[in-house]
Amino acid sequence: MGTRIAYVQGDATAPRGKGPKVIAHVCNDLGGWGKGFVLALSRRWPEPERAYRRWHRERAGNDFGLGAVQLVQVERLAWVANMVGQHGMRTGSKGVPVRYEAIDAALEKVADQAIELGASVHMPRIGCGLAGGRWERVEPMVEARLADRGIPVTVYDYG
Repeated sequence: MGTRIAYVQGDATAPRGKGPKVIAHVCNDLGGWGKGFVLALSRRWPEPERAYRRWHRERAGNDFGLGAVQLVQVERLAWVANMVGQHGMRTGSKGVPVRYEAIDAALEKVADQAIELGASVHMPRIGCGLAGGRWERVEPMVEARLADRGIPVTVYDYG
């Protein structure tokens, strides 16, 4: 069975197509925002970084943690989904920072929000850059949580 994910060359911060869009990406659980895809996001919109840093700072009183999602509106019909899907920031004795279970849980929340908004979902190959994950582990989750529920998904390969 073929994938129902559209793969395109391009920039996920400039999502293609019409209608409401959610741009999903993976953040760490340390409150750090500074490398990889988040830099492209911050160049385009300051709100996702500000909201993420505030969410982390006030984590004692909110749901911040692995698997959590924060939806930040950046344009009339565009939102950025900050998904907490990596523990720490660098590969070390405990392996790579990516946490597949957290990405899976976060994708489920993103799907609910996308359905509510009537939105398509756009993303880079989440969890596979600095987080050290493998797309062959992430792709089935994207299919199960989003595509199987009828949500159009586009994955952007930059370059």
